[in-house]
Amino acid sequence: MRRPAQAGGVVYHNLIAAPPTTYVQYQSKSDLVADALRRMIESGDLEPGTHLRQRDVADLLGVSPTPVREAFRRLEGEGYIVTEPHRASVVVRSEDSRLYENALIRAALESLGASLAAQYVTPDAIGELEALNRQLAESTDTETARIANRRFHFRIYELTGSPVLLAQLNLLWRTLGNGPHVDRPLEESVRQHHEIIDALRKKDGDKAAAATSRHILEAHQALAP
Repeated sequence: MRRPAQAGGVVYHNLIAAPPTTYVQYQSKSDLVADALRRMIESGDLEPGTHLRQRDVADLLGVSPTPVREAFRRLEGEGYIVTEPHRASVVVRSEDSRLYENALIRAALESLGASLAAQYVTPDAIGELEALNRQLAESTDTETARIANRRFHFRIYELTGSPVLLAQLNLLWRTLGNGPHVDRPLEESVRQHHEIIDALRKKDGDKAAAATSRHILEAHQALAP
């Protein structure tokens, strides 16, 4: 194992480990930097309150400050870090509930989408959702899983026929990079997707909404203030 790099009192464990080839093909340098830092924050290797200096991160990762600056902006939009005026960016502290607030917003909008979709879902649409969930279950790398997951969720929201809702969810997901980042087994996500599909098949909007909200919030429960 490569020895961890250290700068400014922070130890960075292989921030950009060699990702699968398919992952590299779809990601810019700022994407890679953002993903690497996000993994460190979610795993606890970068603790709440840790100061992140653009130059330090750029030097450690062998990139210019520009992709680091772009990654910092993305992570701040997602609620992972905050930038103090004239100071370094800081990993959100436990008292900063922005990450969980983001999850609450997603849960509210996406559960509404599932509830509305239950009114218009067809047997063909159910078949599409089942096929997309199988693609997710058979994913062999992170990028493939993210693509399948996004297609699954947005196929549901497309069923609502609401361009306003779709626009809001597209905007929200864009702030999350390639999609929400959660730390749970793939099998658990697939199982919860099955619950959503079953509720939609029965045209039960309330159950579809509840299953969607639970699917989102359970993945972020550790962030709850």
